Amino acid sequence: MQRTAEVLACDIIRRIDTTLQDDRPAAPRAPDVPLEPSHYEAARSRGRIRGRLALLGPSFVAAVAYVDPGNFATNISAGSKFGYLLVWVVVMSSAMAMLVQYLSAKTGMATGHNLPELARTRWGRRTRFGLWAQAEVVAIATDMAEFVGAAIGLNLLFGVPLFAAGLITAVVAFGILALEQRGYRRFELAIAAMLALVAAGFVYDLFAVGNQSTSGILDGLTPGLAGSESLLLVVGIIGATVMPHVVYLHSALTQKRMAPRDEGERRKLLRWLRIDVGLGLGIAGLINLSMMLVAAALFFRIGATDVDSIEAAHRGLQDYVGGGAALAFAVALLASGLSSSSVGTYAGQIVMQGFMDWRIPLFFRRAVTMTPALIVLALALPTTDVLVVSQVVLSFGIPFALVPLILISSDRSVMGTLVNRPITTIAASVIAAIIIGLNGYLIFDTIFG
Repeated sequence: MQRTAEVLACDIIRRIDTTLQDDRPAAPRAPDVPLEPSHYEAARSRGRIRGRLALLGPSFVAAVAYVDPGNFATNISAGSKFGYLLVWVVVMSSAMAMLVQYLSAKTGMATGHNLPELARTRWGRRTRFGLWAQAEVVAIATDMAEFVGAAIGLNLLFGVPLFAAGLITAVVAFGILALEQRGYRRFELAIAAMLALVAAGFVYDLFAVGNQSTSGILDGLTPGLAGSESLLLVVGIIGATVMPHVVYLHSALTQKRMAPRDEGERRKLLRWLRIDVGLGLGIAGLINLSMMLVAAALFFRIGATDVDSIEAAHRGLQDYVGGGAALAFAVALLASGLSSSSVGTYAGQIVMQGFMDWRIPLFFRRAVTMTPALIVLALALPTTDVLVVSQVVLSFGIPFALVPLILISSDRSVMGTLVNRPITTIAASVIAAIIIGLNGYLIFDTIFG
């Protein structure tokens, strides 16, 4: 009886407490907390001009590699020997570069991973090791062009011996690359400033030299060759323009730069990515074209077809045009070598970490790839010949970057809604086939020609 009374009392107390809770005013509802602005929204909030400029940058970093000292060597040699004959090659290779770099940048943005990382997860160990090994050979050839070019620039401007100039280039390249550790934007702005110096130098020389033939330029848009020597330059120009290490790098520049919040922002960022590629690579293409036009209008026109070195081009500008043109040329060469060597170091790090998941100190890996270039400078080997050959080596490395890029960017399971359209995949495959075919013909002509 007592137990029943206790249970009844507890039940009454619980009911009263529940009633009192129901009569209490409801707790005020927490206001909706606004979401943090996305990267895209934060960029656009900077203003009409600054907001748009903040969305640009990665392609200008990539573009520096497309106007490195190797381009000076191949374009000047082509212009002085063949005039406007190979203008079509510069235009074609620039168009190729735009599509290739767009696919690389899109892959990084769509997946959040760079191309070497995606290749590591997609293929077996042997394939990964082979891709990494050839990429290291390409890195050595890249360093060869960039270090030699910057050293020549320092030598022409200040009379610094080539070997010492190569060491100075290494120090400056590390300094520029250190900016990347303090935020991607500082690195992008530093490289874009160097690209502007290269462009300014050749704009000045283009107007200073003058004597351009509009009909000659238009005729040069029609594909044509003049023997095996011109074919070697065709492959060299393509190798100097479509750069394998930058195919890997561009995906790393966009993989975490601005993460889209939703599909709408993804499409907006993709539109700005196209603009970025068009501007950055378009400027690089115009610089390359101006190199050839300067050599054609000056050296080929007066019959100086033996001007096949950077030093000879500098002397020719000084003798026939004046000290201002020669100075603009040397400053452009130096800016090209310093900036592209920094970008090359960054690309090498991306390749090694991505393919093999190895993290080697930057100084050590830089010492490995730049040692052959320093040996060339110490032995005083013909610098322009070295530059041209290095670009041919780069051309042979292009398929090993292009084929994985095409396969990955056309895979819907990897790319999602940003997968390539069929026409894009076909165009990229045609580009790869043209380059592979040119290389195959060059080997055949070299061995049996």
